[in-house]
Amino acid sequence: MIHTIKNIIRAVAPKGLFRLYHTVLTFFAAWRYGFPSRKLIVVGVTGTNGKSTTCILIADLLKAAGKKVGLASSVMFRVGEREWVNTSKMTMLGRSQLQSLLADMVKDGCTHAVIEVSSEGLVQGRLAGIDVDVALFTNLTPEHIESHGGFEKYKAAKAKLFSTLLSSYRKTLDGHPVPKVIIANTDDEHAGYFLSFGADKKVGFGVNTLVNHSLGHQYEIKNIEFSEKGSSFQLDQYRIQTGLEGLFNVYNSAAAYVTVQELGISIDTLRDSLQSTHGLPGRMEWIEEGQEYRVLVDYAPEPASLQALYDYLEKVYKGSTGRFIHVLGSAGGGRDLARRPVLGGMAARFADIVIVTNEDPYDEDPEVIVRQVAEGAIEGGKIEGQNLFVIQDRRQAINTACSLAKTGDFVLLTGKGAEQAIMGHGGSKEAWDERREARLAIKQNTKSSV
Repeated sequence: MIHTIKNIIRAVAPKGLFRLYHTVLTFFAAWRYGFPSRKLIVVGVTGTNGKSTTCILIADLLKAAGKKVGLASSVMFRVGEREWVNTSKMTMLGRSQLQSLLADMVKDGCTHAVIEVSSEGLVQGRLAGIDVDVALFTNLTPEHIESHGGFEKYKAAKAKLFSTLLSSYRKTLDGHPVPKVIIANTDDEHAGYFLSFGADKKVGFGVNTLVNHSLGHQYEIKNIEFSEKGSSFQLDQYRIQTGLEGLFNVYNSAAAYVTVQELGISIDTLRDSLQSTHGLPGRMEWIEEGQEYRVLVDYAPEPASLQALYDYLEKVYKGSTGRFIHVLGSAGGGRDLARRPVLGGMAARFADIVIVTNEDPYDEDPEVIVRQVAEGAIEGGKIEGQNLFVIQDRRQAINTACSLAKTGDFVLLTGKGAEQAIMGHGGSKEAWDERREARLAIKQNTKSSV
């Protein structure tokens, strides 16, 4: 009932009024908790893809450097040595919760905080009262276009992290002023827009090192190598080894190393720190239960991230494995309607068998969503009942994928990652863990085949 009333109010009230309401409440929460961000060096990370992984890697590197760190991401939270899964189904917590978390970081003695910053959170003013010192841009591709009212508005929402940077509260560390820094992936076509905002220093990183005299420094990524054990690359003069796979994780890792370098921590002392990192929760996470086929869980909810995943799997695994079986869906709630058939078409072209299933329907009819994804797969050449299956129940879909898998096959599960709930009608939440469900399906089908 409360959820329905909120939706009605959102529909009839001016959006500007809602933004003002959220901003005022956020500042009040910051005041209530004593403006905790002013006692921390705060890194804010935004973009379409790679935010969560980059945040976690930055926090890991800071910890390796001996810093006490707090982390707020869509995957997990961290306060010093305490760490727990984000079960809120929100990239950015609500204003009071986020300020309370920052206050806990201060109380625990943290010196640094890393925050994943979403476009929705920025529009709703959740960053108000949080004074950021380093603003990091990962990349930008179309996402949440319907809810923002167009790509340019989506981009402008992301820019709120950068436009307020120079005017935010100035801090000191060990008696020295902390500069306001913008860091951007300059291989992304939109990097120039985010670098156009004011900062004490602006730096870029990327494979394509075009001369940009407005940058304080351009970090060059080169000599990239991939294997099933991870990735390696050169960042300026430093050779970096990481247990994370894929070009996207090269960018995520580079972003993390550049950030700590700009925070005054030498890359040279930390360049092997991510070598033992083998997968983050729900991001390129391998599920191993002794089965004779591969199972991989990844978030990849939109076309750009899914294409990056496909490109990597094609380069490293296709040809050395059997059939690819892909389980995927698309989110409801009026979000990104146009991408549903696109995702289905992409899966049809890449995978041998496509299983379309439920993801997060919210208040939409789940059957409508899965049919729209399936229509894209049919247009891509798949035939329902032969190499395309539409199974609304996600648990049953994963079980079907594992029952179809033979020795040497590859089962890919995308869209949920490490999220801890499936969102349904009226704000309902069904407890969910894709990794756990995959393990159960593997075990069940292993027993039935014995």
